[in-house]
Amino acid sequence: MTICHSVDGSPGGALYDLITIGRCGVDVYPLQAGVGLADVETFGKFLGGSPTNVAVAAARHGLRSAVITGVGADPFGEFVRRAIRGFGVDDAYVSTIEGPPTPVTFCEIFPPDHFPLYFYRGEHPPDLQITPSSLDLAAIGEARVFWFSLTGLSQEPSAAAHAAALSVRGPARGSGWTVFDLDWRPMLWESPEAAQAAVRRALPYANVAVGNLDEVETAVGVRDPEAAAQALLDAGVEVAIVKMGPEGVFARTSEESALVEPVEVKVVNGIGAGDAFGGAICLGLLRGWPLERTIRFANAAGAFVAARLACADAMPSTAEVEDLLNGVRS
Repeated sequence: MTICHSVDGSPGGALYDLITIGRCGVDVYPLQAGVGLADVETFGKFLGGSPTNVAVAAARHGLRSAVITGVGADPFGEFVRRAIRGFGVDDAYVSTIEGPPTPVTFCEIFPPDHFPLYFYRGEHPPDLQITPSSLDLAAIGEARVFWFSLTGLSQEPSAAAHAAALSVRGPARGSGWTVFDLDWRPMLWESPEAAQAAVRRALPYANVAVGNLDEVETAVGVRDPEAAAQALLDAGVEVAIVKMGPEGVFARTSEESALVEPVEVKVVNGIGAGDAFGGAICLGLLRGWPLERTIRFANAAGAFVAARLACADAMPSTAEVEDLLNGVRS
């Protein structure tokens, strides 16, 4: 079965294939694996922020992407803008916010499955200062895919901006896809209950939901992948996708389900794999691929990035993902 109401992503029509909204910043990764931050001596600087990286991942597949976010009036803000443009993503909706600095995130690298994150975002980071009045609601409404994350609902005025965007994106308002990334970052919320309440308010406006086991448990209160996917469908989404780490990915619609095993790679840095997965999901939705093909392709895209240090810089092209699926060594 082909996922319904697809579009082909060809030129013409909507200005953007994908608009994302939410976090951006600078990711600082150790250039030494297996060493704690207290002992690391050299670091690399990369574009960061999940919705921003999803836009980059989609652009690598040839999709016309833009990101709605905010940066500080500082050198890191200029780096983020330059990086976004350099990856082929439109930065027309990147606001410069006076006052708060551009966020910086450090990570530790302990392959294959331990990558602690340390957020230096301050109390009111620029990417949560986006206001409803700053939005291009016409472009948001016409975009073939609109991608938002739970983090963007954690603070005002960002939550109000998300509500305004979603008001022109409800599933009944056209043929586009609205994807809710359940992106649960406990340190950015006052409580799990507050996050769950935000999920309940936003789910009716989405027709796709994506999350890992921790995230779906926060969202719908159950951890079992099949039960969580069904709970998301019951809440109104058309496609529910549950990422299960080393167990693969489970996805469900009202008519079918798909379970895809992980692609085996030597993991270097797991940060960013989910963003590559997200960009690939957008491609599958726009191409009208069957559910199983979409999930399998996205799973491989995530594995491709997990085998590399960087995040945005490592996003694969469509051909590179297909090569990985076909067993072609890069």
